[in-house]
Amino acid sequence: MPFVLEKVQHEITREGIDGWLFYDFQGLDPIARRILSIDPHAHLTRRWFYLIPNQGNPKKLVHKIEPFVLDHVPGETLFYAGWRELEQGLKKMLKELQRVAMHYSPKNAIPYISRVDGGTLELVKTTGVKIYSAADLIQQFDAVWTQDQLKSHIYAAKTLRSIVDQTFGYIAKMVSSNKKISEFDTQQFILEQFKAKGLHGDGAPIVATGPNSGNPHYSPQKDRARIISEGELVLIDIWAKEKKENAVYADITWTGFVGKKVPEQIESVFQIVRGARDAAFQKVQSAFDTHQMIKGSELDDVARSYIQDHGYGDAFIHRTGHNIGVAVHGNGANIDHFETDEQRKLIHGTCFSIEPGIYLKEFGIRSEIDVFIGDDQVHVYGQPIQTSVIPIMNLL
Repeated sequence: MPFVLEKVQHEITREGIDGWLFYDFQGLDPIARRILSIDPHAHLTRRWFYLIPNQGNPKKLVHKIEPFVLDHVPGETLFYAGWRELEQGLKKMLKELQRVAMHYSPKNAIPYISRVDGGTLELVKTTGVKIYSAADLIQQFDAVWTQDQLKSHIYAAKTLRSIVDQTFGYIAKMVSSNKKISEFDTQQFILEQFKAKGLHGDGAPIVATGPNSGNPHYSPQKDRARIISEGELVLIDIWAKEKKENAVYADITWTGFVGKKVPEQIESVFQIVRGARDAAFQKVQSAFDTHQMIKGSELDDVARSYIQDHGYGDAFIHRTGHNIGVAVHGNGANIDHFETDEQRKLIHGTCFSIEPGIYLKEFGIRSEIDVFIGDDQVHVYGQPIQTSVIPIMNLL
């Protein structure tokens, strides 16, 4: 949601607090910079604060050698040079307030939004205010997509989906021709497709075969990548976005088997993962249809219970999903009641992955879709989604 003072103050009031206090030092808080439209590459070397009260004019506290840092946002400007002036200015900013939100999370429950260091929290508390987490405010103003961002996601999801098919076809062609192909070779093939289609990501895609697929964040390296051979499972996890400002990511995971018939054990495990994925999605759909709000933790519980009920609970070792935005791991509500206790609600205009997995010694299975909660319906772009393990050698 773009920064509009009236909208921000409306949300602050809804939260039942007196203000939202932004703070940054040398880029420690990219969320603050993004919400306030500060150039992420700007050379800023001093601390600054920006207070948006629930009513009235905002206040800025900036260093005298960098007085320009908040010129583009509304409000009265206070200046400081030494640390004494900084503390005095902070007290002046906050003297009429009792409750303010900052970018921190109690017990670091949501690390993505816990950006303010402990010392700064101590400093702010000396003014007498009580500090609350800005987690819900951040979701409203850093995780809700614009229409242009939604269009960029739709393009990225559709393109990634086609690249999955191309990649499985590439593997089939190379293996059938008795040409040696490694996980790293396949990863590079995917990156070539990204480049050709105007996509890029913050890291190289995951291509994992055999036992390596049992490691959720395995990444092949040129000098130690496994050769892709017949009779093994291949897991592909790809995420990317368009090369333009404010584009957002798509992120999907598919699995295939290098053969013409998928072994019963592999397909059986996939169907359990698929069942967990679909149960979580149906929970989202049901909540939307009945106009109910649902927490990210509730979806994690649904997927995790499904896998536990099928005997693989100990093999599901990560959260069920994450928010997606300008960063592939965004700052909205995650689908998590395992790694963190995600109590934020899933709101309209946000996107998140659902990607349960089962990781065994011999192989691992993950199936990942991206869910966007629109005003009209719940969407999954990049169709069709996976319903069974792909027998790769049948693609010839």
